[in-house]
Amino acid sequence: MELVLTQDTIILAATIFTLRVLNSAVGTIRLVVMARGRFWLTVSLGFIEAMIFAWVTANVIADLSNILVLFAYCIGFSLGISVGMAIEARFVTSYVKVNIITRDGGHDIALKLREMGHGVTEIQGEGGTGEVTMLSSVVLRVHVPEVLKAVHKMQPHAFVTLEETRSMQYGWLRAMQHMK
Repeated sequence: MELVLTQDTIILAATIFTLRVLNSAVGTIRLVVMARGRFWLTVSLGFIEAMIFAWVTANVIADLSNILVLFAYCIGFSLGISVGMAIEARFVTSYVKVNIITRDGGHDIALKLREMGHGVTEIQGEGGTGEVTMLSSVVLRVHVPEVLKAVHKMQPHAFVTLEETRSMQYGWLRAMQHMK
């Protein structure tokens, strides 16, 4: 395979790279919104993704011996995934249910999380080794690191699970306070 660098080849490679980044980013976001049941947004993003993919793929397949264009396609795909993940993390509102189980200090953890502005439900229960406090809080995904840091600072061995939450009704959420 011979690499011929003409102005047209460089422009085509740059265009394919840019569109492939956009295509992968749109695809990543489409998967996230599809998992959340956002039908019309998913359909719209799917249309955009397919249109870009068709044009880009046709131009790559037209000359598979063009290494620069082929690399632009592959690198654009890889970078597009990370761009899509960054966009999703920054702009797509998502909620996480934080479940905490601890033998000691559960009420203090609940107080700390409430002080931070999060709603928390406390339940007393029985675990394999005796009484436990179970805490449950739904938080914006962007707040998960600070919640985990606070929990583990107070109780390093607390059992914590995280669950994606598709939708919510009513309750207390730091970003919206009393939702109705």
